[in-house]
Amino acid sequence: MSRTISRLAEGWWDYTTLDEQIHRDAARLRVKDIEQLSRPGFRVVLHDTLESFYLAEALEYVRAWKQSTPSNPTGICGPIGPTEQLPLVAQLVNDLEISLKHAHFWGMDEWYENGKSVARSHPLSFARANDELLFSRIKPHLRIPNEHIYYPSADQSDRYSESFDEIRCLVMQGGQGDAKHWAFNDPLKREGIYKDAPPTPEEYRALPTRIVDLHPITLMQNARTSGGGYVVGVPMQALTVGPKETWKAEKVSIWQAGNHDNPFGMRLTAFMISKGIEDTSVPMSLLASHPDVEFHYYRHALKDVVTEMH
Repeated sequence: MSRTISRLAEGWWDYTTLDEQIHRDAARLRVKDIEQLSRPGFRVVLHDTLESFYLAEALEYVRAWKQSTPSNPTGICGPIGPTEQLPLVAQLVNDLEISLKHAHFWGMDEWYENGKSVARSHPLSFARANDELLFSRIKPHLRIPNEHIYYPSADQSDRYSESFDEIRCLVMQGGQGDAKHWAFNDPLKREGIYKDAPPTPEEYRALPTRIVDLHPITLMQNARTSGGGYVVGVPMQALTVGPKETWKAEKVSIWQAGNHDNPFGMRLTAFMISKGIEDTSVPMSLLASHPDVEFHYYRHALKDVVTEMH
């Protein structure tokens, strides 16, 4: 049976190509139902305040970094989106006088434009955002060494990937975008061998750190959240950590405060992961097979999926 054409971008796979029954089942979930989606290997956590939400997210950094030693190096792979936790991480490190001498950090992704990673001078640079919101705010004698900070790059993607074998990534932390991605693991274009069906979960999980084409809704989202809607200022490609490296992380935690996806999208991925429904048109659904996944929500952002005219 042929798959439906996307309602959002007909040349792409995305969640609108799913069986509509999955949409209906996810949309009808109430908040109390979402809490009950937890199962072994998948935990749903609801936070009643934004303060507790972002503090809990920041503490993941601190816990991962405190465990690192020269003989057992550990770290965290972190996002730009959300970012509200980053100044809190710096404050915790400074106030508690936590030395990051042996800590490690992976940036999840970076924009790619004109055949290379964007420079830190680019207004949307993720490395720049991490520096401004986190690393530059840490007292100099406590800071993580520059050589312990890793970003994907076009000419050293293998080295970036290999670092996940040398250092324990205790947590891969991220948000969820409109395309139902973590990092920039977007659905693929509907072309070539994937014209009639998207890649299998096994094919997608084998994808390493790489240059990716970004789904149109990802471009729109980033323009909305970071660029005042100026979509032509958003690069159309990015470098991203892959599923291959994600499955080397001991835990994947996804943080959703309602700024980067809507009440339906936040339900859809949790429902699919809980029920073991894997489909690469919804990349986040593949986390159903990861052994330790947590979804954190700001409770009041979940609302209900209802029609409201404004």
